[in-house]
Amino acid sequence: MLLRALATIPLLSWCYLLLGRGGFWRASAQLLRGPPPVAAAGTRATAGPRIVAVIPARDEAPVIGAAVRSLLLQDYAGPLHVIVIDDGSSDGTSGAAMAAAADVDASDRLTVRRGAPLPPGWTGKLWAMSQGVAAAAALRPDYLLFTDADIHHDPGHLTALVSRAQADGRDLVSCMVELPVVTFAEQCLVPAFVFFFLMLYPPRWISSSRRSTAGAAGGCMLMRPQALVRSGGLQAIRAQIIDDCALARITKSAGGTVWLGLTHGARCTRSYGSFAGIGRMISRSAFNQLGHSYPLLAATLAGLAVTYLLPPVLLLSGDGIAALLGAAAWGLMTVAYAPMVRFYRRSPLWSLCLPVIAVFYVGATAHSALQFARRRGGLWKGRVQDLRE
Repeated sequence: MLLRALATIPLLSWCYLLLGRGGFWRASAQLLRGPPPVAAAGTRATAGPRIVAVIPARDEAPVIGAAVRSLLLQDYAGPLHVIVIDDGSSDGTSGAAMAAAADVDASDRLTVRRGAPLPPGWTGKLWAMSQGVAAAAALRPDYLLFTDADIHHDPGHLTALVSRAQADGRDLVSCMVELPVVTFAEQCLVPAFVFFFLMLYPPRWISSSRRSTAGAAGGCMLMRPQALVRSGGLQAIRAQIIDDCALARITKSAGGTVWLGLTHGARCTRSYGSFAGIGRMISRSAFNQLGHSYPLLAATLAGLAVTYLLPPVLLLSGDGIAALLGAAAWGLMTVAYAPMVRFYRRSPLWSLCLPVIAVFYVGATAHSALQFARRRGGLWKGRVQDLRE
């Protein structure tokens, strides 16, 4: 009887996730190419809003050229300027960015600045972003586009972002860009990474003014400068490791409106390659997400084990009813994961593999806590940014 009672837990959990978690699993919140921004009815058409893109970059010479070039070649009707803040690079990042602009005869629309030394209490990325915001102020943008040095934007992506922001009256529009799924490790783990992210931050809840849930994806965030000022600016979140979701949280707390979705119109050009590389990406922030709480870590690991690992184990239990409950839970899990697998254009058979994939995420989460205990939390580009105060 105890086994059967235990077997109902993952089944009930997946019923809740499918029916009560904002439909996150449908992957239906997607940025689609929209019409270019237009003037109000009865007025003369004008160019689109003025955009300033801010790219924080640290040792990004291999990828930043493609990112800068993709922005400067946008099919966008309004003014667009790109600002790169070189955060202490030693690999020629600035030169690569300027060469890319020169290649498309757009050097006048690119500003490259050497970042100031990192002050105490700031993470490197947010400090670079804040310098970009300060430099952008002179250009009086209608929107700021925060994007990373490894993001390639298709020609119509900026138009689609602005159209979404204007159509919905959003202060912050953010997209989870496509991540690479080339290597076997990436095919195994990347769709699940996005699936788990949306589970934590259901887009429908983020868009709702009736819910406090707020989230964003740092690789692509279009924001009104006025909303940034109203929320307290980047200095309000200067020590945050998960800076994108922190920005969404203060924006929404200040009365702003936020939208988060998926897009096929922008993609990450950085390959994570191996299981180890993806594990480091997860480990960098997982324990921070848990508030550095070891009790919450233990509860999370136990919850992952029961929700993802127990269903297939129950099939081997020898108890027919427990096995049936386990099969039902695994079936619901497969149904929930299938839309994300389809979004990444993978075989539907990958949907069956989530229990095995979850084992890796359990290990990466535990490793994140271990790294924090060893004072190596949030390690990125040679900087340890997640330490005990």
